[in-house]
Amino acid sequence: MGDERRRPFNDTSVAQRAFIEAEGERFELSTDGTAGNGFRDRRIRPLCHPSADEQGSRKRTIFAPRTNHSAWTPSKLPPPVADRATAHEDKRRLILGAAVRVFAEKGYHAARVGDIAEEAGVAYGLLYHYFNSKEDVLEAVFRETWGLMLATVRSVAETGEPAREQLRKVCAVILRAWKRTPDVVRVLVTEVTRSQHIKSDPEEIHQAFDALEQIIRRGQADGEFRTDLNARLAAWILYGALDEFLTGWVLGQLPDAEEDVEEAISTVVEIVGGGLTVRTAAPA
Repeated sequence: MGDERRRPFNDTSVAQRAFIEAEGERFELSTDGTAGNGFRDRRIRPLCHPSADEQGSRKRTIFAPRTNHSAWTPSKLPPPVADRATAHEDKRRLILGAAVRVFAEKGYHAARVGDIAEEAGVAYGLLYHYFNSKEDVLEAVFRETWGLMLATVRSVAETGEPAREQLRKVCAVILRAWKRTPDVVRVLVTEVTRSQHIKSDPEEIHQAFDALEQIIRRGQADGEFRTDLNARLAAWILYGALDEFLTGWVLGQLPDAEEDVEEAISTVVEIVGGGLTVRTAAPA
């Protein structure tokens, strides 16, 4: 995947950044986590806090490639507690970003803790200060990415737009993530959802279906979607279609050029959204 594979995560998350860029809309996120125009009554907790040099920039990196940090020496005063907490979180995310790249390239089983430490540019032993094991690292990648994806889907559901348009935006967020953060998608598909490396909480998985079902039920309540169809089953069908497209791209079984991704989005929306849409009787 060349340079595409090395792209770091951004602090508005994989799904949120994909949505912002893909839709061409301005959803301003303030540094304290408050959402601006576009997402109503919602707060997004920032994934890292900007340093003094970085304040004012919206392109802050949370899972960054290898970086050189100046070491603290006894001649300097220790940093304030808040700064130390920020540095701790930044280092943790540096390790997570390195882990994603290593897992995507070598696979979970072949990857070693030493590989992750080397990719992150940190000492081998330091990694254990942040994570108990390689499995713990993979679980952290899943928990954070999955949680951010859910937050974005719920944000779309709160926009007040027609239900079919909400489904389109959800599909765009998830499917376009393959082109923007392929390493993350590859790890989630091959090392998380189809393996026993971590024990995912069924509640976390069900929350994804709940978010999709909520959009469909609101469409039914507004008279946009048919009420004779089971909203829960429709949510499963939508989720399954998105999952199969991502899996096909990861495994190289489906073409994945930009136009292929856009066609996948429109096809899913037409089949699911079109099938749910209330049919108006043609004039006699």
